[in-house]
Amino acid sequence: MIAKIIYKELEKFCEQAKEEGILPEGVKARFQVEPPKNEAHGDYATNIALSLAGQAKKNPRELASWFVEKLNSRKDLFEKIEIAGPGFINFFIAKDYWQKVPLEIEKSAENYGACDLGSGRKFQVEFVSANPTGPLHIGHGRGAAVGDTLARILAMAGFNVEKEYYINDVGRQMLILGRSVYLRAKELSGEKIDFPEDHYRGEYIIDIARSLLKENPEFLSLPEEEAITLAKEFAVKEILAGIKKDLEDFGVVYDQWFSEKILHEETYIEKALSFLKEKGLLYEKDGAIWFKAKEFGDEKDRVVIRASGEPTYFASDIAYHYHKFLVRGFDEVVDIWGADHHGYVPRMKAVIKAFGLEENQFKVILIQMVNLLEGGKLKSMSTRAGEFVTLRELIDEVGKDATRFIFLTRRADTPLDFDVELAKKQSRENPVYYVQYAHARLASLFRKAEEAGLTVPKATEVDLGLLNQPEDFAILKLLDYFPDTVEAAATKFEPHLVTFYLLDLATALHDYYTKHRFLSEDLDLTKARLVLAKAVKQVLKTGLNLLGVSAPERM
Repeated sequence: MIAKIIYKELEKFCEQAKEEGILPEGVKARFQVEPPKNEAHGDYATNIALSLAGQAKKNPRELASWFVEKLNSRKDLFEKIEIAGPGFINFFIAKDYWQKVPLEIEKSAENYGACDLGSGRKFQVEFVSANPTGPLHIGHGRGAAVGDTLARILAMAGFNVEKEYYINDVGRQMLILGRSVYLRAKELSGEKIDFPEDHYRGEYIIDIARSLLKENPEFLSLPEEEAITLAKEFAVKEILAGIKKDLEDFGVVYDQWFSEKILHEETYIEKALSFLKEKGLLYEKDGAIWFKAKEFGDEKDRVVIRASGEPTYFASDIAYHYHKFLVRGFDEVVDIWGADHHGYVPRMKAVIKAFGLEENQFKVILIQMVNLLEGGKLKSMSTRAGEFVTLRELIDEVGKDATRFIFLTRRADTPLDFDVELAKKQSRENPVYYVQYAHARLASLFRKAEEAGLTVPKATEVDLGLLNQPEDFAILKLLDYFPDTVEAAATKFEPHLVTFYLLDLATALHDYYTKHRFLSEDLDLTKARLVLAKAVKQVLKTGLNLLGVSAPERM
């Protein structure tokens, strides 16, 4: 939080500098406030003087001196402020400021870390959205962890967030799914079938066919087209039920399951294309209707209606985003896709701009591959499909918490190696165990305090000045940084920043245990340290909740 306070102070003095003629009117202040790489350079540093010097045509060190003179009035915040190098400003924060951090955490409780970045804007996060043609695989699981966690972070940052799953239940793949079940049902009925290579071959298709025959043994006597339609609808229902169950067990609950059928049944494809046509953004060529995507940054124009009169998949996507923005009125939308869809991003951004929206109202996060490792080697796990490892198998083997946490230990756009053996270890090598154990360790501390007849006092009732050791300040600084972490994760759409933060906080706590005792003969010091422990426990719990991971009281 101190970084934000410094930033706002600098912004205020920028305006004052314009009023005093130090800076010219119209100058744009673009600068950072962040911890320096070398701790000897202070707690935070800013490049504001270097950033403004060129625009103001002033010496950056002279400009830095002006800012330092103004900032020195905040004795409540700064122990000292120094100018370094060509004009960096280094801030050494007052110890008294750090020692008051537990007061703020106690006052805010589970809301500590929340901010009003979103100002209530309607924000949709659409993720997973796998075709209902089979069970979710581990790649979908990573997308689910990223999407759900991002939604939680955005909600904490003040956005009005809705989570959505788009059900692709129209088109050729659905017909192939229905035909796959239909053919397997015929096989189960004793007929010899030459099963097509391009159909769904997983064992789950046989299970669905068996269930369908049990529920409706006469369906094979229907005309083939009617039987395939029935098989398709039954399969979609069964597969979606399995997907929903897997996601719920993974801690993911959607606000909306949106069926592609709605776009066709309620003519949203026609409405969306009419909207573009009225803006002069469609044209006819070779019997097809084209969208002028190239005008909006795509590499070429795109077909939306084939010469046969059938809409393309792209037309459905246009209609879906028309519905998101112009019908339901979302201010911002994040789509989370597999990395193999990277070529699709420019054309969808072209659509957003064609709607008259700002490009930054639409964001795509691409989820890279997950490699399962065991013993340092790629792991082969049994799977009913015979081709991929399902999310269900991974949850059953290592648990929801470990699966979610490890999926969130890397940026979404980088490949992830998931070590199954490591995920099951109860040691500091296992990142989720390491963080959860920090929380459980503090819960144990409070039970011991209670056994000793101690109640945890309020932060206002203790002398927080007793928290004066290097390890105290290491933890206090991290606690103060939690709101900044939440805001950064929301701004950058990078939920892994919360994971990294929790690992740092857990490390600081475990280090504290090796050097200090929370419970000692010194009652005043014990009370101060219990307040510190309570603050750490609260932030660990809030952070784990953002990741969708439990905060156990015992381990």
